Amino acid sequence: MLIDKPVGWTSHDVVAVVRRQLGLRSVGHAGTLDPFATGLLVVLVGRATRLARFLEAERKVYEASIHLGIATDTDDGTGTVTERHTPATWPTRETLAAAAATMVGVHPQRPPAFSAKHVAGKRAYALARAGETVTLAPVDVTVHAMAVEAWEPPLLQLTATVGRGTYLRAIARDLGRLVGLPAHCEALRRTAIGAFQVDDAVSPEAVSAASLRSAAAMVGSMRQVQVTAAARRELGFGRRIAQDRPAEGHAALLGEDGTLVAIASGIDGRWQPDVVLEPAS
Repeated sequence: MLIDKPVGWTSHDVVAVVRRQLGLRSVGHAGTLDPFATGLLVVLVGRATRLARFLEAERKVYEASIHLGIATDTDDGTGTVTERHTPATWPTRETLAAAAATMVGVHPQRPPAFSAKHVAGKRAYALARAGETVTLAPVDVTVHAMAVEAWEPPLLQLTATVGRGTYLRAIARDLGRLVGLPAHCEALRRTAIGAFQVDDAVSPEAVSAASLRSAAAMVGSMRQVQVTAAARRELGFGRRIAQDRPAEGHAALLGEDGTLVAIASGIDGRWQPDVVLEPAS
């Protein structure tokens, strides 16, 4: 299902509400959103929780409000101010757009100290809140597109399409440095994950059985392959099946009734199941 996460809520808060609303225990989400952020959160229930890693790999679109002239220890507006600077002359919109353009592509990004990354078995944010100095190693991330939507100093409105593991808080911080200013992400909204749009999402309190989507629909952007009843049974046992035509990469294998049976990888003319949604009985 698609949830429009409100500001101040954690992703775990959303999961807890969905559990209560539906009376289900097996509920998870794909792609965490920080409490200060709003927007699209994909929530999965039952065996479909096994699809999280495939949804997390989808491109994500964000609308960000970046405050130039102020840096914080969290790289967002909830943190403690660590630096202030008001320039005599603000950079032009063209300068900011040019700086943003240099961030498109695959680049190393240092995650924020207040992040969910693990350091020596603990979350970085837990160490940072305990007063420890946290310096995370840069990680390669992909920025597919970035566009300046508006610029009224000190606030820059930006739309970014990014790959898995990209922090918009870090983009705000680094964009500021490119133009010689401290900066942080003041507001953030996720508007899309793959083909899913926030306009189609419901609030957590409005969740009902009608909000549920089929497992097949949740991976609708993946290659779809229909399998026979015999192949469906083999997949249910976790066994490989022959491909009708050679293909590589992931595919959603569907039964003749459209039910998602498994996600599989094409290897040497066969489908090797990675996740089985319908075990053989």
